[in-house]
Amino acid sequence: MEQFHMNVFTNESFADFHTYQVGRERCLPGHSFGPARRNHYLFHYVLSGKGTLLATDHEEVTHILNIHAGEGFMIYPGQVNTYMADEDDPWDYIWVEFDGLRASEVLTKTTFRWNNPVFRSRNAGLCEEMKKEMLYLIEHEDLSPLAQVGHLYLFLDALCGTMWESEEFREFKTKDRYIDEAVNFIESNYMNDISVESIARMAGLERSYFGKLFKKATDMSPQHFLLNYRMTKAAELLRMTNLSIAEIGQQVGYPDQLHFSRAFKSIYGLSPRNWRKEIMEL
Repeated sequence: MEQFHMNVFTNESFADFHTYQVGRERCLPGHSFGPARRNHYLFHYVLSGKGTLLATDHEEVTHILNIHAGEGFMIYPGQVNTYMADEDDPWDYIWVEFDGLRASEVLTKTTFRWNNPVFRSRNAGLCEEMKKEMLYLIEHEDLSPLAQVGHLYLFLDALCGTMWESEEFREFKTKDRYIDEAVNFIESNYMNDISVESIARMAGLERSYFGKLFKKATDMSPQHFLLNYRMTKAAELLRMTNLSIAEIGQQVGYPDQLHFSRAFKSIYGLSPRNWRKEIMEL
């Protein structure tokens, strides 16, 4: 018998990470979902049974992947996918959907990529911790926003740890240092007049090489990451303060109010004034 349970978290109190939904489903034989294109990161872990994942890469080539108990898969924002339970041994899986300004950065610390979405643990103890955090979120739907994000952090920490052997992780961290420095620089200076050139200079890299390195690590150009970070901070100020549109624009690096409004609309689809009005009416 099919069994389905899902918790949806609607309180977006934190910019770095946010849990959108978690759930568990014991699927009927042949049960399928998709094709669909997700807006956020979505991780599935298979408790028992097996199934098949069909996922596109950046070139829109579809890859067919068999997933078994003890394995899982990551779906990226914008990626088209379909997944279906096996006819003879249908899977029972749990999932967590999440996103945030640091989501793509954290996932670079795993072996996940668009063309490599399958999860295979290299550390049984950490895998159990990861599963425990997912089940906790599923079984406690009345968690406070702080508790939600706390358990999401613990889940992500276990997820990253279980996918790397220590020597591989040290090597990866060495290569990743430039991206960490760039992200930290953006977080500390987004309110100032900074550019991709100044970020690359801070990292000690030539601009075009830095851009390629950043895009490979985060699936986002430095320009787009900076824009997203600034607009997320702007949305926080619109929701949580009574500052004017012009004052908020200045606080996120846009002294020109018209320029700020255009940038905000490019991300949220509404002007800052209309977005604030809609949020206040919820």
